[in-house]
Amino acid sequence: MTGDHHGRGAGRATLLVRAVDAILGTHRQMRPGVGSGQYAQAVANFAVRLVHGPGWDLSRKIRDQDAWDEHAAFMDGLVDDGFVVLGGPVGDVEQTLHLVEAADEGEIKARLAGDPWASAGLLQIGTIEPWALWLDSRPKNSAR
Repeated sequence: MTGDHHGRGAGRATLLVRAVDAILGTHRQMRPGVGSGQYAQAVANFAVRLVHGPGWDLSRKIRDQDAWDEHAAFMDGLVDDGFVVLGGPVGDVEQTLHLVEAADEGEIKARLAGDPWASAGLLQIGTIEPWALWLDSRPKNSAR
């Protein structure tokens, strides 16, 4: 195979994408990657670790802790708002790791303070670290 073969195929694919975009009235944009040197960011990303607090009952599994349903509903609301992008327990399940989109650490602390598990002492913030997402497969328009 020659480079010319790939060039013609790539050209046809580009034309097809443009035609579909024109028909649907959309514009597709390439997501920046590590090699592109482009790191457009609408909001800051943070890695947030939550750890067990003094109220955590070690004899119970996570879904058997007090106020599980209320905590789950609260976290689902943060996902629905676009605040928590993804997250869940890691390792030995004594911590959770979340990708959060927020203006700053203050917003994170304020939002997580509303978790029923925070007020009950089951979970507390372990760490909040800025996270430069160089690799991201989410659609470009997923930011809130």
